[in-house]
Formats: sequence, C-alpha cells, structure tokens
Amino acid sequence: MESQAQSVVPSRQLRSDSCGDLLQLRTVSAPRVSETDVAVVIVSWNTRDILRGCLRSVFEQTQRVSFQVFVIDNNSQDGSADMVRAEFPDVTLIANAENRGFAAACNQGMQLASARYTLLLNPDTVVLDDAISHSVRYADLHLDVGVVGCQVLEAEDRITPTGFSFPSPFNLFLALSGLSRAFPRSRLFGRPEFSWWDRRSERDVDVVTGMFMLVRREAIAQVGLMDEAYFVYSEEADWCYRFAQAGWRRVFTPSARIVHLDGGAKSTKQASKKMFVQLQKSAMIYHRKNLGLASWWLLKLIYIASNFVRMIAWFVLSVVKRDNGSWHKSAAAKAALVFHFTGSEPK
Repeated sequence: MESQAQSVVPSRQLRSDSCGDLLQLRTVSAPRVSETDVAVVIVSWNTRDILRGCLRSVFEQTQRVSFQVFVIDNNSQDGSADMVRAEFPDVTLIANAENRGFAAACNQGMQLASARYTLLLNPDTVVLDDAISHSVRYADLHLDVGVVGCQVLEAEDRITPTGFSFPSPFNLFLALSGLSRAFPRSRLFGRPEFSWWDRRSERDVDVVTGMFMLVRREAIAQVGLMDEAYFVYSEEADWCYRFAQAGWRRVFTPSARIVHLDGGAKSTKQASKKMFVQLQKSAMIYHRKNLGLASWWLLKLIYIASNFVRMIAWFVLSVVKRDNGSWHKSAAAKAALVFHFTGSEPK
C-alpha cells in the first residue's frame, strides 16, 4: 500500500509530509532500549466519542507501569484528531490523510514506539482495574509468552468470547454451517471459538484478539510487524501464526479486564457491505499465505456456497417481512459472490 501524507502531532509538534520509508518497513531489525513499560497503540476511524472514553480509561486506570500512548487516526471525518489534540496533549497523534487500514496504522504506531511491550487497544474499549499493569506483570513472569490477551466484558456479568483457534477451512465451515453454535459444548464442533470455555480461566490460545493485544518487544523484533496486505480482519491471526512459528506462546488471562462497547464496531459498520467482503478477502489472504493453495480453493468454495444461500434466504426474508436489514444482508452476500467470481470489491 503506498503511503500518503500524514501528520504526527504529539504535544511536542512532530510533523511529516510523508509516511516515508521508515513507515513502510514490515520488520524490526533490533529492539530499542527503553525504560518505558508499555506503548499503547490505538487506531481510530470516526470514533471520536468512544475514543475519548478509551483514552480517559487508559490514563486513569494505568497506575503501576510507565506508558506512552499513540493514536493513529485513519482520516476520520468526525473530529477525532482535533479532539485528541485538544484534550490529550500527552498523546502522540498520527493523523493520516487516508484510511490506511488497521494493520498499516498499527505498524505506524509501533515503529515510533520504544517500550518493552506494545499494547494494541481498540478505541471502543474501556480499561478496568489497572488492566494494563496486570498484563505487563503476567508477561514479566512468563518469559516464553509473546502475546497476552485479557478478559473482555460486554456488561458487568457477561463475558465476550475472545481468544480463538487458528483459521482453517474446517473451522470456517463449522462457523458458517451453524454447527459450532448448535453444539457449543462439543470439543469438535466448538473448536473455532473454544465455545466450551467460559473465559474465566487462563489458557493458551492460537489467536489473541486484537482489541487488547499486549506483545513483547523481543517477539516483534523476531517476527516483524503486521502484514499490511490485510486492510482489516485476520491481521492478528496472521501475526499470531507467525509468533507460533517462532515458538512464542499466546495466552489469555482473566487477571486483566476491559469492557468492549459493542457500539464501537461503528467504525466497521459504517461500510458494512464493504467490510463483509473485506472479511472474506482477508481470510482468503490468510489461507493462501499460511495454509497453501488447496486450502485457499476449499475456502473459496465454502464462501461461494454460503454466500449463495445467504443471498437467497435474506432476499426472501426481506420480501416477506419487508425488512430493509434483511435486504442489506442479501446485498452484502451478493457483493461477496461478485468478489469471489470477478475480484471486484464494492466501493
């Protein structure tokens, strides 16, 4: 992806007219020495109000570790960047002139960071009870762990499932067919999301969910930054796959907790048809890169069959119920079919 004009604006007013060669690097040649414990990297796109709450929680709830905060704004049109400049002068802001996607924006923040750990944190989250310090302490006590995830709450008494199996055609089939939902206690059918596990206990996982992802600096130095071929979705699965190949554990621990504001998915719902196609495109990239051509073709066939059924079923529901939501879902499935047959993506 070619870089576009951006500005980097912390309280000390750094600026640049181009991302430059530095921000196109995908590997880190050597870790930089720093006394800072954590670099918190937050990517934002039109999430001003929830971003404000997220940043407040980071500063108010992070008490026992030193930290720096980077916000990478992907050309928001809602005043997100101006809000950060005005209300959080200690935050380093990177204001992109275009939406560069999640992986590329994360890389921008990581290339400027110089801490012992990097925390990728979604803007639609609220940090609870010094969660960042708890995560750092866990990582410091387990030197073979490269990535730490935390417990994520939807509400005070409801835990959001995070921490998953690596993507595969079989896991996708289980999810799309409904078998994983129909038999959540089954170790076979529930394997895509470990649906039998209540997230109240520590566990090694394949993929730590990117909404809260604490990564050791040495692990990043070994495997490199995120693959910018992923605009959004699957980038953390790909990264975790590379960490696994390099021998780093990925662990979920309930000792740290955050709240996920589901309405914050606004940043992807703003272009739902496009994002539905992007979800499948990213999965295809992952399978071709990591699992080979046969898996790529099998995944493509599964997606074609699933999208065809979805398109017909949601269209019928939209007619019977006169429901615009069902019509939009049918249109998204149609757009995905067009993508799989022609490579064309919705604008």
